[in-house]
Formats: sequence, C-alpha cells, structure tokens
Amino acid sequence: MTPVSRRLQPPRIINIDDLRRAAKRRLPRAVFDYIDGGADAEITLRENGRAFEAVTFRPRSAVATPVVDLRTTVLGTELALPLLLAPVGSSRLFYPRGEEQAAREAGVAGLIYILSTLSGCRLEDVAAASRGPVWYQLYLLGGRDAATATIARARAARIGALVVTIDTPVAGLRERDLRNGVRELASGGLWAKLPFLSQVLARPRWLAAFLRDGGLMRFPNVVVPGQGPMPYADVGAALEQSAVSWADLGWIRDAWQGPIVIKGVHTADDARRAVEGGADAVVVSNHGGRQLDGVAPTLRVLPEVIAAVGDRVEVLLDGGIRRGGDIAKAVSLGARAVLAGRAYAYGLGAAGGDGVARAIEILRTDLVRTLKLLGCASVSSLDRSYVDVPAPWAAKERAFARE
Repeated sequence: MTPVSRRLQPPRIINIDDLRRAAKRRLPRAVFDYIDGGADAEITLRENGRAFEAVTFRPRSAVATPVVDLRTTVLGTELALPLLLAPVGSSRLFYPRGEEQAAREAGVAGLIYILSTLSGCRLEDVAAASRGPVWYQLYLLGGRDAATATIARARAARIGALVVTIDTPVAGLRERDLRNGVRELASGGLWAKLPFLSQVLARPRWLAAFLRDGGLMRFPNVVVPGQGPMPYADVGAALEQSAVSWADLGWIRDAWQGPIVIKGVHTADDARRAVEGGADAVVVSNHGGRQLDGVAPTLRVLPEVIAAVGDRVEVLLDGGIRRGGDIAKAVSLGARAVLAGRAYAYGLGAAGGDGVARAIEILRTDLVRTLKLLGCASVSSLDRSYVDVPAPWAAKERAFARE
C-alpha cells in the first residue's frame, strides 16, 4: 500500500463525504466548486440526494447471506457491481491525466468508464489506459463534421457504446462558477484574472501539478475543422450552437453502428422517443442538478420511465449516488445499474487514481453490507419488495401502471 493510499483508509476516509472534504482541501475553490456545485439555487442538486433518504428498506431478517453476488450486466457487458463511472467534464483539471487515471481504476474494478466529450485527454489514450470497457459521451460540439470525425475515432478505438446527452441545449447557470471567476481564469487577461488568482495560489501543490501537466487544457476530442482542438473557454457558446435533437439520432446511429445510450431522459414521453429513435439503453438523469434547476430528483422519476419503456431497453440512473445503499435502492426500484460522477470525482480531486479506487471500494463495501443486512444474496434478486417509497410516489406509480 502506497503512502497516498494509506492516507485514504479509515479513520481518515470512511465515506464519500470524507473524500469530498479531502478534495476541497487540495483543489482551488473554482475547481472544487466546479465538481461540487449545481445550477441556480441548487434545489435539484440537493433533492437528488434527499430522494434516497425518503426511500426506506424492508429487510428480511434471520437470513444467512455469508456471500453476496454483486455482478450484473449492462448492454451485455458483465460488471463487478451495478456501477458505471459517469462522464465528468474537465477531469484533467482535478488531477494530471485525470480521465486516464479514472478509466484505469474503473477497469481494475471491473466497471465501465464513460469519457466526457469535454475531456482533457484523447479518447484513444483513455481507452488504452483501461483494461475494461470505455464508453464515450457525445455532445455535438464543433458541429456535425467534428462529431462525425470523433465518432469514427471512437469506433477505431473500440469504444463500447455511445452515450448521447440530450439535456444540454445551453449550459445551466452555475452561480459558483461565476462567483469564482472561472471564465476570467480560463480566458481573461491578467487584470481580469487578478481578483481570482488568490484561490489558485493558495493551492501550490495542485498548481505545480497542473502546470507540469500542461496547464489549461484544450478539448482534444472536439477537433473543429480548420481550427483544431476546441479551447477550454469556448464551451458555453459552442453548446448553444450544437444542441442535439431527436432528428440527429438517425445520422448518429448510422455513423456509429453500435450500441447507443440516451442520457438525460426525465419523462415517460422522452423515454418512449428514445426507444423509437433506436436507443439500446436510457439514463434517467437531470445532469446531477447542473442544468435545469427545480426538476424532480431522478430516483423519483425512475418508476415513470421504467413503466414507459417496459423491458424494451435497459434503464440506468444517475444523480445523488453517495452510498452503496443508494445503489441498492435504485436497483430495487428497477434500474439495471447506476452512474456515479461526483462520488469518484471527489476521489480523483483528492488523490488521483488512488482516490478513485477508494471511492469505488467504499461503494462496493457499502453495497455488500447493505445486501447482507437486507437478507438478499444477490443484486439480481433486488426488487420492489425490498423498499418502501413515500405515498405520493406510490400513487404516481399506480397511475403510470394503468396507462
């Protein structure tokens, strides 16, 4: 065990919130708040977590479960537990070669890593870093020609699935980023940067590592024809010019010719449209509360989506996953698996790959303990009988079941 990994063990690091505090100590405020924050008043960000608190377990007592089986499959790929590492943009800001580090640890753990379009590492390098499957999350940044070229690169790199994100026609209003001067730090002149430089200078170890890794990154997987990789500062404007529509799924599917996952589904109608558009799986997601604030938490929306699609496609969920018990609740309510973003991003920000490994270990250990306490021998045996939901949720479930 390395000195870094020893520092990540109990009593210092027991849960994901401990990793969050460790990341906060290491990262400049602007970088930490980029991971930690949400849109507007951050109502949905908070409600994503509170929804899991509202669901309670129904354990089977006096059941011996000395060994539990956490394995599941997602789109035919066996996972060691029902967890995928969600796409988190700009991970290279958190730690040098951040995306490669996270992908490597996902592969070691037997999980899928999903690479964000807005990554600082080339998709080919990330795919090569992992011994397991890597998926690619697609924005249409740079236009159709740029996206088509990236899809071809993903195919050549043997990326396992394309994750098309549909909930980002514009970037959400992330007030923490504005207060921290993210735009000024990324693209402003010296005088614009000055009011915000103290937060960066206060983290000299992070700053030294950031500079050794090349400083402010470009996006090597968004190569704009005639211009090259998109600069970091161009994201907001580029998103507004490249919103994905249902009509785009046709040419994306033809260019990709592989499994497609639609991420950002939040209603039964959109779930059905995703199926009609050829999706192999959907992700119930509100972007971790980072886009439209005030929408329902994803766990509450999950039964509506499952009722809409039935067994035609696999349904995944993200938003608010902090404990193994959260994974168990989502699977009990019908999710095939969950995506976690902040949980491992805190680990990455705290200690690089060792931190990601520790985040996965925490969630795995939590899930084993939860299943044993539930008297449930395997993830595949989890179902609605293991949880109670608030009465309004149950009434809504019955209404969708009648449709």
